[in-house]
Amino acid sequence: MRQLLLSVSIAAALGVLASGCQGNQAAPVANQAHPASAKATAEKIVDEHSYAQPDKVRITDIALDLAVNFDAKTLSGSATYTLNWVDKAATQLVLDTRDLTISKAEGLAADGTWSELKFALSDKDKVLGSALTIETPTRPAKVRVSYVTSPEASGLQWLAPSMTEGGKQPFMFSQSQQIHARSWVPLQDTPQVRFTYSAHVTAPKDAMVLMSADNDPNAVRDGDYSFKMPQKIPSYLLAIAAGDLVFKPISARSGVWAEPTMVNKAEHEFEDTEKMITTAEGLYGPYRWGRYDLLVLPPTFPYGGMENPRLTFATPTVIVGDKSLVSLVAHELAHSWSGNLVTFATDKDSWLNEGTTTYVQSRITEALYGRDMADMEEVIDRDELKQEFKTLDPKLQRLSLKPGTLADPDDQSSATVYVKGAWFLQFLEKRFGRDVFDPWLKSYFDHFSFQSITTQQFRDYLKTNLIDKHPNIVSMQEVDQWLYAPGIPADAPKVESGKFATVNAARIAWQGSEQLPNKAVTEAWSTQEWVHFLESMPATLKPAQLTQLDAAYHFTGTPNGEIAMRWYPLAERSGYTAAREEMGKFIERVGRRKLILPIYKALVATPDGLAFAEAAFAKAKPSSHPITAGSVQAILDAAKGKPSTPAPAPTASQPRVVGGPLKAPLVEDPARPPAHPAPASK
Repeated sequence: MRQLLLSVSIAAALGVLASGCQGNQAAPVANQAHPASAKATAEKIVDEHSYAQPDKVRITDIALDLAVNFDAKTLSGSATYTLNWVDKAATQLVLDTRDLTISKAEGLAADGTWSELKFALSDKDKVLGSALTIETPTRPAKVRVSYVTSPEASGLQWLAPSMTEGGKQPFMFSQSQQIHARSWVPLQDTPQVRFTYSAHVTAPKDAMVLMSADNDPNAVRDGDYSFKMPQKIPSYLLAIAAGDLVFKPISARSGVWAEPTMVNKAEHEFEDTEKMITTAEGLYGPYRWGRYDLLVLPPTFPYGGMENPRLTFATPTVIVGDKSLVSLVAHELAHSWSGNLVTFATDKDSWLNEGTTTYVQSRITEALYGRDMADMEEVIDRDELKQEFKTLDPKLQRLSLKPGTLADPDDQSSATVYVKGAWFLQFLEKRFGRDVFDPWLKSYFDHFSFQSITTQQFRDYLKTNLIDKHPNIVSMQEVDQWLYAPGIPADAPKVESGKFATVNAARIAWQGSEQLPNKAVTEAWSTQEWVHFLESMPATLKPAQLTQLDAAYHFTGTPNGEIAMRWYPLAERSGYTAAREEMGKFIERVGRRKLILPIYKALVATPDGLAFAEAAFAKAKPSSHPITAGSVQAILDAAKGKPSTPAPAPTASQPRVVGGPLKAPLVEDPARPPAHPAPASK
């Protein structure tokens, strides 16, 4: 997932467990330290954003039994944990929760009977939620917790029928990354703990339920569903959705789930998915997750995509009819190796997921669409990184962050974790050559498969299996400069795009002569070329110039979100009010943060624009995702001089753009938000 720096303050220390807890209360745990105060050691991996104690006990499997209630906007039921007691003297199980109502905790005795256990919930921390401490003096093999979610759960969105594509049935979906799984399942919400899971879910009979598990394309919609995920996953990949969903196959192992009115368009847009899977397998080994399906969510989904295993969640904003934005699939698919298969152990090492995925995505793009396409994407990415790094705190420019750097795990620099991470791997590829580097990267995925690792573990494997075996090519001092120093090393490989040189020449000629490029030239431009054309414009243009561009290229009212997120801010800054009506419709309809936040930021720069933005948001807010609504409100409050706490930035993964020529310009990086300091979105 991609996101921007939102804050770097350290969360307040956690108080002792509340005395007025629910259910059978345990005695308060004295002096329980806030996780952010913990110090990492060489022997112990410390996750500053989890209360869990995996050095004492680890969840190895979760069995969920849940009921979906659209009227109450809740999930209710139980989670049963199979436990590995690492510390044979431990007497507590500590789980992460956020806004959950816990009714009971039980342990499984040796004779097969369940007995109630004492538990306590700590006071709520605004970032971490509440620690659920269960007293387990006999260290049972299984523990069961009964609970109900809050209607405001940060990891769930409940949509009325009017907020969906079809407009007939309600819809619900989850977004667990980074630490939102704890808002709908009490669990060890840290990526260093991986577990299998099963689920039994009941729902209204007209609702199809799906999870990040073994969804059956031929499942009967009957309101009673069962799932299994046999591969071990971290908590942020736990996912669920329910609504009016139907399936269309793409290949024997891939297909699309969507609302009936969207499914045919989605199947056509993503028809190259099998080619992407085959390409990735040729580079990095077999796809290990069984099926690879996509779920197209309603337009309120705040991100481009989320790499939930077996079932990528995708925004409908990439379905524009010409496959120009299907890089979303390339990126989320790449996570099947870099992220889902080999996972970062804590958010301090997020580049291991997103940087590696961005590199793998680029290789898929090159293999399917050519080197020119990959070059253009890299130029766009690195230009945005250079802009972000001009103002970004140097401590957030390191690939491996120091403990205590992030108050919130969503407070990342997208330029660092995505672009710098991928640039580092390209540096290694260029130095060693693909004939050496590709087998090493494949071996890395094999060696650490289904494990969660740190940057130090990556570094050790790199040194032993690549650097030392091929001496005098790359030094460990060079590696450490990439990993631990801010900025970009001076000897980083450069990339140029001949196609962009042509775009620059056309733009400069137009600015000087007001003569638009020859139509035969622009009709052949790819999405990336249109992105570069618009992003290279001055901050403002004359209204007459925008009128000319709009008449020729029909930017206003475009269904392409990538065009909209660049065109509307330019139009607003330039006083081109003819775009206002369609701009308002766009930000009222679309909930994806990456696409709408730059527009709001441009609008609030003037009193008239601020009034327009507030009116548009008043219409959009009832159907907005809580994260999106919070982000927009923060922009409005800041413009009016009100103090506001920024909403958490998303962490979902988004790909860069691939695809063929785009007649109506533009594309997006589904995984990455706009450059700093705009809030990021997946």
